[in-house]
Amino acid sequence: MTEITNDDRERVKLLRLITNSKHEFKKLTLEQLKRLQELVEKKDYSHDKKAHKSKVKLLGKINVRIYEITEGRGIW
Repeated sequence: MTEITNDDRERVKLLRLITNSKHEFKKLTLEQLKRLQELVEKKDYSHDKKAHKSKVKLLGKINVRIYEITEGRGIW
């Protein structure tokens, strides 16, 4: 059985936050987004094709949001 790490807990906490509401994703700070990106990138989902596809999609969304924040866009 695999041990649950602090990174796993933090990743799940951030993922729960953004999956509870579409608006929560836009409320994440740049630091939270970068941390979520780091945690998701580290997690290996190669054993689960559907999860891996979701990972790639989420990383794309995170990259877009980071770009919006750093370029001053997306603040409506």
